[in-house]
Amino acid sequence: MSEPESLKPKRGFLESLRDISRNPEPARVGQRWGFGAFLLVEAVFILSAVFITAIARQFGVSLADSVSFVLIGSIVPTVLAAATAVVITYVRGNGPKIDLRFTMTKEDLATGLKLGILGLVLTLGAAKLWAMVVGQENATSAVGDLLSGSNLPIAAAIMMFLYVSLIGPVCEEIIYRGLLWGAVERLGWSRWAAFGLTTVIFAIGHFEPLRTSLLLVIAIPIGIARLLTRRLGASIVAHMMNNFLPGLTLLLVSAGVM
Repeated sequence: MSEPESLKPKRGFLESLRDISRNPEPARVGQRWGFGAFLLVEAVFILSAVFITAIARQFGVSLADSVSFVLIGSIVPTVLAAATAVVITYVRGNGPKIDLRFTMTKEDLATGLKLGILGLVLTLGAAKLWAMVVGQENATSAVGDLLSGSNLPIAAAIMMFLYVSLIGPVCEEIIYRGLLWGAVERLGWSRWAAFGLTTVIFAIGHFEPLRTSLLLVIAIPIGIARLLTRRLGASIVAHMMNNFLPGLTLLLVSAGVM
């Protein structure tokens, strides 16, 4: 009988790092999906974004001029892509809890909070340095560009805040450090390889070339949370923590408070 989780000795940070190299991820028995699943999910994301843009143009509406299309164009593709990833694990595997390691423990919460705070500090410093390099006028995200100078209705501003700080992190973690990470490990590659590849593709996958280097910095603490705990819960918490202040700033700016 295995030892209860509550009675197991707590591992320090260095011990956790040594454990990464000593103990590979257990084989995913019953998983019948791999990189093809990730490519399908990315296709769903891109095609749904293109479709929404095409519909907006059909009605003569610019995404930058319509609150509704800003919200739809930002939220729907990400949610559809994450939902597709979850469906794939049910159809071709064991479900998200096993295949994506989509669980949350007290250890995940604590680790995610610590690395999220660390990531937030690193992100703020990197963002200032990055803004000095590229210029303040180029130092906003794609969503920030759409909403800059906009006085959104308070309901829309709150919805965008929830997306940036809550919905987006959950969906992106399902896609990158859930589905893509699982595809890498299914090939028998190391957890370090999964960490490195998902970090790079996460940064590139936002399709904001100018911000790719900054997104790499943002992604590292989030990926470390997944690396140390082997579960998605910690990286979700770290991602939420990292996005909270930017999301709050976006809420205040878009609502006309700042």
